[in-house]
Amino acid sequence: MSDTPVTAPVCYRHPSKETYVRCTRCERPICPDCMNEASVGHQCPECVAQGRRTQRPARTAFGGRVAGRAGTATKALIGINVTVMLLSILTGGMDAVAGGSWGGLLGSSSPLTQWGAVLGSAVYGPPGDLALHGIAHGEWYRLFTAMFLHYGVLHLLMNMYALWFLGRDIERVLGPLRFVGLYLLAGLGGNVAAYLISAPNAMTAGASTAVFGLMSGIFVLLKRLNLSVAPILPVIVINVVFTFVVSNISVAGHLGGLLVGAVVAAILAYAPQQRRNLVQGVGCAAVLVILLLLAVYRTMSLTG
Repeated sequence: MSDTPVTAPVCYRHPSKETYVRCTRCERPICPDCMNEASVGHQCPECVAQGRRTQRPARTAFGGRVAGRAGTATKALIGINVTVMLLSILTGGMDAVAGGSWGGLLGSSSPLTQWGAVLGSAVYGPPGDLALHGIAHGEWYRLFTAMFLHYGVLHLLMNMYALWFLGRDIERVLGPLRFVGLYLLAGLGGNVAAYLISAPNAMTAGASTAVFGLMSGIFVLLKRLNLSVAPILPVIVINVVFTFVVSNISVAGHLGGLLVGAVVAAILAYAPQQRRNLVQGVGCAAVLVILLLLAVYRTMSLTG
């Protein structure tokens, strides 16, 4: 009969703690501080970390991250638009809030909107120092900045309400990255359309180019998911009619955003699952290139 004492096993991470519980994956002893509840038994921290590395992250129906359920990108876009509006008020005073068109409900132009709105070609500036301005004269940033500028708080509120209403649902099914891509490409598409069709000296700005893209985008996504389009179809029709009936609205910008948003959403929604990321990336890049080529063509026609 052996006199060797039997010692209790100790946790492999905390040798001072005795334990009779073992990790269900590696079978090493683990103490209560190291236990991670699993479907069967407990696992040690190292096995849990290894499992997370090998586990495929959950994705939405269109390949996006499920992090979009929090609506973080939508909130960020609204925050950017509001911040830019505050800067516009600081540079333009209370006239940037109200006092322009629509019986004073919309704001007038501010130094910030003059700097960043879509403008083809115009001559303006301080007395005695007039200069050429516009996309045709190298101010290409206007095609991007215009989608974050607004003429007054009412203009901002209308677009931000639509962005909040549409953005969260689209972000939930596309994921944050694809949602932001749709938003930016639709906004750019509307601004390029305004550059192509509007008078060279006409200024246009507003997130409505991107918002119209979200309207057509959610229509395409609902069709792809075999869901009813009844909730969004009247919204699209009313806004299109509103675009044609009300004065001082960029028809080209709204319709351009509507068209590009539908195209981008179709690329994201109908990409084959086998090479989905590649097809989506190449398709969106192709849309971007086409829009830039159209803008180059317009520039050549104005400066040639």
